[in-house]
Amino acid sequence: MISVNGIDELKTLAGRDLGHSAWLEVTQDRVNQFAEATGDHQWIHVDVEKAKQGPFGAPIAHGYLTLSLVIPFFSELLQVSGVSMGINYGLDKVRFPSPVKVGSKIRLAATVAEVTPVGGGGAQLKLDFTVEIDGGDKPACVARPIYRYYP
Repeated sequence: MISVNGIDELKTLAGRDLGHSAWLEVTQDRVNQFAEATGDHQWIHVDVEKAKQGPFGAPIAHGYLTLSLVIPFFSELLQVSGVSMGINYGLDKVRFPSPVKVGSKIRLAATVAEVTPVGGGGAQLKLDFTVEIDGGDKPACVARPIYRYYP
């Protein structure tokens, strides 16, 4: 994990590789809980028997479930102290190149693409996130999130 203290140290992260999070197994229980929370009960995610006969041969995680997991993964890679607040400002781009089959393990690889000043003396980080699938040739998700931190 990389730790920085304050806006000045955040500014030094531009171009820095933050490394990889730990692997996390995506379970059917997690997929079912996400379906319950979002109301997305599409069979490809929650009907195990039908999904085995489907295009992927197994149930798959929701793309947005995969995207939501970048939050705990990112907290494994970067710790920011000495700021009053950090916010998720949004996303420039998100793609889901490969489905995550239930039982697969995924992890986050992250790089700080750029750091720019924002009003109030803060800093905005644009990051490059890649959610990797253990043993997969293509990533599950590639995203460019934006975070803002304020003194």
